[in-house]
Amino acid sequence: MSSLLAVLDAMESEPAAVALRARSYELLGDLSGRAVVDAGCGSGRAVAELAERGAHAVGVDLDPEMIAVARERWPAGEFHVGDATELPLETGSATCYRADKVLHVLDDPARAVDEAHRVLAPGGRAVLLGQDWDLIAIDSDEPETTRRLVHAKADSLPSPRVARRYRNLLLDAGFTDPVVEVHTTVFTDDKALALLGRITDEEGWLAEQAERARRNRILVVVPMFLVAARR
Repeated sequence: MSSLLAVLDAMESEPAAVALRARSYELLGDLSGRAVVDAGCGSGRAVAELAERGAHAVGVDLDPEMIAVARERWPAGEFHVGDATELPLETGSATCYRADKVLHVLDDPARAVDEAHRVLAPGGRAVLLGQDWDLIAIDSDEPETTRRLVHAKADSLPSPRVARRYRNLLLDAGFTDPVVEVHTTVFTDDKALALLGRITDEEGWLAEQAERARRNRILVVVPMFLVAARR
């Protein structure tokens, strides 16, 4: 858990990640006094940032260890252990809903989007944010191996290409007026190596990437999909 948290903290502290979270909050609209649910809240950073913007933010995550970390880090926040497909919230009780890098780990992401529709009051806003695992670009001297490893990682996830479906999932669930944005996150330092370590443990290929990092030649590009819609 500690190693995973270290990687997540490093990724979340990247300027591009900070800016992307801020943009997701902007797309939720005026947050002052609003009830916002952050599904798959992880260690709770977004819940704390939403609270700083005046929202009553509620974090929900299926992992009890993550919720324990969130409660320790942000004692003023409200956190619950729960499934994104069965949120522990009353129907129509939230004004805003946010799911950041969550739907790709679900077997049935459509159920989570339907659940977002259930907990939101009419006029509420939903924002979905995440990467398409099949579209990660990596500079390498071994392009065929790189393609194989990226696809293998994608195929190991329940819903690796769900980000490209965000707009249609929201429309299918009854949301309206979807707004689609794609933001590109670029890694050119040791954080790129940490990300690649989550994709594969193939030593020879990782060694080439480590050498690239040593020579300041590493490049990993991740397109992030950001889609907002109205209940």
